[in-house]
Amino acid sequence: MSGALPSLKVQRPTTTLRELALEKMRTAILEAHFHPGERLVERSLCEILGVSRTVVREVLRHLETEGLVDSIPNQGPIVAVLDFDTAAEIYEIRALLEGEAAMACAQHADEQTVADLAGFIEQIQAAFEAQDHQAVRALTSAFYERMFISGKKHVAWEIVQSLTARINRLRALTIASDDRGRQAVDEMHRILSAIEVRDTAAAREAAIAHVHRVAEIARKLLAEGHEQAVWRQAG
Repeated sequence: MSGALPSLKVQRPTTTLRELALEKMRTAILEAHFHPGERLVERSLCEILGVSRTVVREVLRHLETEGLVDSIPNQGPIVAVLDFDTAAEIYEIRALLEGEAAMACAQHADEQTVADLAGFIEQIQAAFEAQDHQAVRALTSAFYERMFISGKKHVAWEIVQSLTARINRLRALTIASDDRGRQAVDEMHRILSAIEVRDTAAAREAAIAHVHRVAEIARKLLAEGHEQAVWRQAG
């Protein structure tokens, strides 16, 4: 092949309009601006977001793949309603993956990793105290990303990322429950303490216990019908 290949790179803005609209809609659902079961009318969303109907349809399709939107025959898209069967499966996957990641992190973590994880926990505690639940979700995801990557569990983290929207949907419910901030911070400290002393079995056990605890909170809230009430209060 003679001559230099022309650049094949597609030039585009760092963040596209579709990506911006997607993030706005995802956050709006997590922050209860749209409630579970609420219809999502394309025309209204075009006006609210200031984008075309084509963009709105693409965003809704993407949110459907994330489990945040359901498409109902003869009704159209609605905000997905949480059910515990789905939630229980997500928590089961989390327990398996996070347990293995915590164990691996305890095996591989260096001083910088421990310091980074401790810093995330400190910021999570501050976010809970400020009742900044959006920051709690973001910082919690960052804590787990650091733990997975430090434990060399890259593929496992990719699987977790594919469930991020649903995981955050459940976090939006559970972190608003009474005293969850103190409990969550204490549970994360137990994970970190085991990682710091390289106790792989204890790290795994603490990570699984953390997931089981929050799963029980979610089960109770969903069984009592708290999803609608908690989210309306948050909105």
